[in-house]
Amino acid sequence: MTETVRLTTAQALVRFLAAQYSERDGQEQRLVPGVWGIFGHGNVAGIGQALLQAATTGEADLPYYLARNEQGMVHASVAYAKMRDRLATFACTASTGPGSTNMITGAALATTNRLPVLLLPSDMFATRAADPVLQQLEDTRGGDVTVNDTFRAVSKYFDRVQRPEQLIPAALAAMRVLTDPVETGAVTLALPQDVQAEAYDWPVSFFRRRVWHVGRPVPEPAAIERAARLLRGARRPLIVAGGGAVYSGAETALRAFAEATGIPVADTHAGKGAVPWDHPCAVGGIGSTGSYAANELAREADVVLGIGTRYSDFTTASHTVFADPDVTFVNLNVARLDAVKHSAEPLVADARLGIQALAGALADWEVDQEYRDRTRQLIARTREIEDSCFTVGHGPFPAQTEILGALNDVLGDRDVVINAAGSMPGDLQQLWRARDPKAYHVEYAYSCMGYEVAAGVGAKMADPTREVVVLVGDGSYLMMAQEIVTVISEGLKVIVVLVQNHGFASIGALSESLGSQRFGTKYRYRDSGSGLLDGEVLPVDLAANASSLGADVLHATSVDEFRSAMEKAKAATRTTVVHVETDLYGPNPPGHGWWDVPVSQTSALESTRSAYERYAARKQAQRHYL
Repeated sequence: MTETVRLTTAQALVRFLAAQYSERDGQEQRLVPGVWGIFGHGNVAGIGQALLQAATTGEADLPYYLARNEQGMVHASVAYAKMRDRLATFACTASTGPGSTNMITGAALATTNRLPVLLLPSDMFATRAADPVLQQLEDTRGGDVTVNDTFRAVSKYFDRVQRPEQLIPAALAAMRVLTDPVETGAVTLALPQDVQAEAYDWPVSFFRRRVWHVGRPVPEPAAIERAARLLRGARRPLIVAGGGAVYSGAETALRAFAEATGIPVADTHAGKGAVPWDHPCAVGGIGSTGSYAANELAREADVVLGIGTRYSDFTTASHTVFADPDVTFVNLNVARLDAVKHSAEPLVADARLGIQALAGALADWEVDQEYRDRTRQLIARTREIEDSCFTVGHGPFPAQTEILGALNDVLGDRDVVINAAGSMPGDLQQLWRARDPKAYHVEYAYSCMGYEVAAGVGAKMADPTREVVVLVGDGSYLMMAQEIVTVISEGLKVIVVLVQNHGFASIGALSESLGSQRFGTKYRYRDSGSGLLDGEVLPVDLAANASSLGADVLHATSVDEFRSAMEKAKAATRTTVVHVETDLYGPNPPGHGWWDVPVSQTSALESTRSAYERYAARKQAQRHYL
């Protein structure tokens, strides 16, 4: 007879999650080390009661962490997963209605970035005994539709547990997707609030310790042979290292491969640090906001070896940066979806094993000395450009690039810088000097404003031995700063560099380039004469806000003061916000790429008409890679 134990669905889920582990290369770790949550009537008597019972009785080790915003707790979980190479993540529980739908943006971010997170949105009564209940959406198309159906579009796996026994296959399927490097992303188990509290006789074997093995797919020998043949025929090859190179732990293999072959290595946001910035083959970020060296080499490249990249439009500069009419791609990726992009020769495999196999196949081959010299000259010119951005001497407010230069100097090789949106990702991709693959934490697949502070919580929890520096502009700070309270309550130490320029610098500059005159991008009073938001600067004191949330605050009005404040923040034991004002209008690093943002084809504004002429000219360089 099968041994059973009587538990509620929520109690069973808590006990199940506490027994899940991941393993890769012989190293095991908890797959779900805890649960983030905010309680409401949809989950307080279900998941909430189960977590309390686990904590007080010791029947399951699954700590609970209180967030201040449901979107924020998903961001924290995703940042944790990113730092842990997708081998561990958190579960997130939310109440019905707005509590659950607040997680949808975080779900989209996780799936776009291909990072695992387990979402447990509470749902309406499965019995429908009290329809319609508080916060219920009534849909005339069907009685089984709830707001949680919106998770389907942004989840890699979605299930609604309508009966307790349905949890068994649903939970096992959820773990399968969370630990699959190809399919991972947001995993959603919608839990009706009555089902959470319903009891069932569960087989004890459901709660046994389970280890989910994360394998390394081996490259097909014939695919290695085809890829090696293309690379051997290349005169100007280029590597584009993406996030897959980092998540697979391929950094050492990639550096050795680059040294042996002489192929220069450009990187995406997710791949930065896979090769240290001062490595002789490292040419920096590529694409729309890429470095001079990377983009020049990309324009000349005849064979491009993509490693773990999904080739976003920022990586390809909207299909313009790879300019050789006969350019050929070889894509090494664990996901076939990415391996075949740009009509590439696909190499579907784990990045580390794929690089090692290619190294063996190319053991007697390297680029010629002329190409090595060309790479070295381009890197030298790029360093001159970077240094000029760091020392521009702008006033009265410093340029943002000067703050980044000072930050580069102050932070250590293992210190983590976090960013996601605005003008800073572009500046960082071109200017940041990362030596460690975990030191550069920029979320630029979804580029979600509000990610930064919450991500700082997750990154610090993932590796408490590292200094974590949240780099956030005032626009993103205003979107979601409240997780500073969470940092304080958990006794964590994070440094928040709050860059205030009283507007949207990135979109403002983009608006101007598109002929839209920075309309609606500045934090200003409404001008009584024009009716536009072009009046005086708003009297917003974000430093006071940060202080009110429990952080220590330091002020800087110059680059030297910023350096001094950062040294104090690093020496501090509590979360510290360093507040500095920069110039909304730049100057920014010089552009070496293009980004396709359509311009109105007809307009009464001369600025827009001129912008369209420039746009049409740049558009001519855009192409499919066939």
